[in-house]
Amino acid sequence: MTASLQLNPYAIQLCTIGRWIAQKNWLPATGGNLSIRASEHSCLLTGQKDNHEFSPQDLRNVSWADGDLRCSGAPAAETALHVAFYQLFPQCKAVLHSHSLSSTVFSRLIRADGYPISGYEMQKGIAGCSDADEALQLVILDNAPEVTQLAAQLRQRAGELHSAVLVRGHGLYVWGDTLEQAKRHLESWEFLIACELERLKIAGGV
Repeated sequence: MTASLQLNPYAIQLCTIGRWIAQKNWLPATGGNLSIRASEHSCLLTGQKDNHEFSPQDLRNVSWADGDLRCSGAPAAETALHVAFYQLFPQCKAVLHSHSLSSTVFSRLIRADGYPISGYEMQKGIAGCSDADEALQLVILDNAPEVTQLAAQLRQRAGELHSAVLVRGHGLYVWGDTLEQAKRHLESWEFLIACELERLKIAGGV
């Protein structure tokens, strides 16, 4: 299995992106999980390790065929949430979960279950958004002691989701139809959230 993962292009791409995200300081300690779809009912998922040292042999094989969740090795805590994204969005190719300072603080300051963002040129980095004046709604979920509870919240609000969801005090999840698109969504949303946090501080809103 280790040899096959070392040669697996999906595994190599995911680890390359993971090291880039870690260099942004968006994955402190061993926080965050990244995954890439390997087949219709399976994905490769990062485990707990220094995120600056992602390597293919550290990835877990996760499958959910027939409704049974299986994972090689010890499953990451957020495994069920990654699987929920792949089940909700059949075109989804990758899911990236970060723990940046800005998004974590922002998630605790905003009490509502969603937050509209508009007026930023960087919004055009989000798939389907071609107008900076278009309001993008960032869904915010309350954290839960069990990931299965978070996954249930996610499914309940599936119709509101658009490339990202923020979990209060927990971190940001983004996804995309390609790994490159997921990376662009992560960078775009992290920038937009940081801008809004700074704007609220200057305006005295926080």
